[in-house]
Amino acid sequence: MSTNGNETSRRPTFATQTAAASPIRRRQFALLLGAGALGVGVAGRARAQSAPIARLRIVIPANEGGGWDQTGRALGAAIVASGAATEVTYENIGGKGGTIGLAKYVEKYDADPNALLMGGMVMVGAVALQKPAVDMTRIQPVARLTSDYEVLAVKADSPITTPKELIARMRSNPAGTAIAGGSSGGVDHMFAGMLARLAGNTAGLVYLPHPGGAEVVESIESGKAAAGISGYSEFKDGIASGKLRAIGVSAKRPFLGIPSVREQGVDADLANWRGIFTGKAVPAARQRELVAVAQRAVQTDAWQKTLKRQNWDGSWMDGKDFQGFLELEQSMAGVMTMLLKLKA
Repeated sequence: MSTNGNETSRRPTFATQTAAASPIRRRQFALLLGAGALGVGVAGRARAQSAPIARLRIVIPANEGGGWDQTGRALGAAIVASGAATEVTYENIGGKGGTIGLAKYVEKYDADPNALLMGGMVMVGAVALQKPAVDMTRIQPVARLTSDYEVLAVKADSPITTPKELIARMRSNPAGTAIAGGSSGGVDHMFAGMLARLAGNTAGLVYLPHPGGAEVVESIESGKAAAGISGYSEFKDGIASGKLRAIGVSAKRPFLGIPSVREQGVDADLANWRGIFTGKAVPAARQRELVAVAQRAVQTDAWQKTLKRQNWDGSWMDGKDFQGFLELEQSMAGVMTMLLKLKA
């Protein structure tokens, strides 16, 4: 995840993996937009294996250590483990919810058959909020890989013990109840907006965007933020060490012992997802080959172990299903940005 335009710019970084190494819910927005049920594809048997790619590049439009970075590097390791590529190179280009990396990817790799771009709901939301010159119509979806939920956490000694208490404080003292999370317009920001709407004060939301989970944790621990929102994988070390306390998760049911916000009387749930994309100028045949590369990767033990370790859900989707899903997500993000009065 990445910050807004006030973020200190960072140069792209490189690494290599080789063979040796009101009640608001998405469902309501779908109904609002006249959408039907989403078709969810499941990765089947990988297509006929072709010769391995000598070097594959994964562009990660965020700083190191965050959710996209974790996912991209885990995917690269799984691709190498599957034999689909002999080497994977990573390029981090952080900033503004992935929109800086998106623009640079389109500029440099639009026709590159060996370059993938990480993306997901955070980028969808950032594009809806910022309306950049280069948007997601300039890239081609390959596959959705994972999904997870938002964890709401506070400092261990915080007097806030439940989501309802946080909402009450957002209502009575909005200026003193800053919420830390990922990039402006991203899924963390959307969930914060949902809580502010339930507090009856969307205009008063104080949201602190950060480039990744580590910065969100620091903001909570330092007291700059009353609470933080991020994926479990980015909070788990702080929770395990006792520095943070999880008070809710944006799912319909408990998750790893964390009660859902809904079962605590807060009717708001939201899921995050991450996937990979390629350039529009990449030939259709090559796009299909890249789908097959990803299919092989998600069937490896390396990838399955990563899902378990990070507590991610495998949520494979490709082809027309993924294209339709992405179009719906983009429409919903625009509606949510408007209704929640999110600000860049």
